[in-house]
Amino acid sequence: MSAPRHITVMGSSNTDMIIRVPRIPAPGETILGGEFLTAAGGKGANQAVGAARAGGRVKFIARVGSDMFGERAVAALKHDGVDVRNVLRDKRAASGAALIFVSDTGENSIAVAGGANTKLSTADVKRAAAAITGAATLVMQLETPLASVHMAARLAVKAGVPVILNPAPAQPLPDALLKLIAILTPNESEAQLLTGTRVDGPAGAAKACAILRARGVRTVILTMGSRGAFVSDSAGSRLVPGFKVKAVDTTAAGDIFNGALSVALTEGAMLDDGILFANAAAAISVTRLGAQPSAPHRAEIERFLRGRA
Repeated sequence: MSAPRHITVMGSSNTDMIIRVPRIPAPGETILGGEFLTAAGGKGANQAVGAARAGGRVKFIARVGSDMFGERAVAALKHDGVDVRNVLRDKRAASGAALIFVSDTGENSIAVAGGANTKLSTADVKRAAAAITGAATLVMQLETPLASVHMAARLAVKAGVPVILNPAPAQPLPDALLKLIAILTPNESEAQLLTGTRVDGPAGAAKACAILRARGVRTVILTMGSRGAFVSDSAGSRLVPGFKVKAVDTTAAGDIFNGALSVALTEGAMLDDGILFANAAAAISVTRLGAQPSAPHRAEIERFLRGRA
């Protein structure tokens, strides 16, 4: 049997600057924090690393600055085996950066300066077309310009490549884009913004998923943290259970979920099995501090699942 084709991730790369605090500061409030660290982040890069560590062959399309942060980001991606030939260096814009507060309960508050991520253009997408059209799966998020996301989706669909879109950070999306999406993976707040429907339980989740499918999305996987993922596709609706763990930092859980999901599906897993694999990867990630540092390797995910069989 031939090895699965590569997964292409297109999206952002940031450097995360993290401070642990007892609780998230209120506006105008100063809180003395504890540990400070920097870590590689950005939703796109997180998903690329999450997929690579879960066992995927990954190509990454992005734009970073010609600065120390950009060099470190690319070096970290290479270290995890990610193909960075389509990561461009911007000579004018700085690399993306995120300032993150993480509370003792594992919740977070994040502010992002997009920098070079906001300069990823449709021309860049065209230059990377071979990485998209030759992929088994294209994975994207919304920390890069929507026009570029839309063009990449069109190239993928024309070549028969399924598109997984994680609609984060949340923003309204046109039906023309949603109709190109094979799998949409919003969390509860993102689903609510996209549909105007309150997602406060299974009934709300089912309603939001139905609206998104009516707008053209083939499959909706609505992630709900430790409760699992609510799935709506042509086979109906159901909840794939999650895993309860002691959370340390939830920063990249959704990204790790999407990276691991893309690997499982590329390898031919049935959808619900792929979601269970992704739920396990996300559960492991929240027990660790940092975005990319929290992404588990394949052996860890499989060991976690065996321990809960």
